[in-house]
Amino acid sequence: MSVPRPRSRTRSFAALAAAGVLALSWGGSAQAAAGSTTVEPAGDGFTATLDGGAVFDAGGVVVTCDVSVTAPGNGNNLVPEAPGNHNPGGAVTGPINAPTFQNCSTNIVLVSASVQVVDPVWDITIQHGSPSLATMVIPAGGIVVTTRGLASCTAVVSPDATAHVQGNWSNGNPASTLDFDTSVPVDVDGGFGCPTSASHASFDATYKVTNADNPSSPITVTS
Repeated sequence: MSVPRPRSRTRSFAALAAAGVLALSWGGSAQAAAGSTTVEPAGDGFTATLDGGAVFDAGGVVVTCDVSVTAPGNGNNLVPEAPGNHNPGGAVTGPINAPTFQNCSTNIVLVSASVQVVDPVWDITIQHGSPSLATMVIPAGGIVVTTRGLASCTAVVSPDATAHVQGNWSNGNPASTLDFDTSVPVDVDGGFGCPTSASHASFDATYKVTNADNPSSPITVTS
């Protein structure tokens, strides 16, 4: 499945991720102001690793990636230092390295797939609640999914506007969990077998989030 090129830059359908997989950036919130949020341990780096498969489905063309991860580097994937790790009136936000997507396949015989993340840095916003919510903020056209073979298509995730991919956060030890079961706008281009009429693609994935600096101290979200 190959998705159309965005107006200005090439973006990939797979770049969704995510969780989204996760654009874990600590900074501006995409969610409405709510109760207080605290992310701990302050200042520690975190890694989010796919648990199972990341599944993109646009019009019945399904792309599944078995490997996806985002890890600390270049000053990203860090819980804000105190007091920035606590927001008495809403979410905590910060930048993360965009997750990679590898070992991808499709539900169509003789059709291969790849997912490209165009923008290297995403943002993530976390809001404590019942459940706690984590929103990955993906730049416009930031993910491009391409298929080749009997169906050669290109899918660009949210080519014209920033995408907000929301998932549920659950505290755990040693790993917390981030679950995505959502959809995003998508623009699909291609010939025979391509779902060119699809306007949205579903995204399902579960990530395990661990403390890269101190594995015995889990990354947690509280009030």
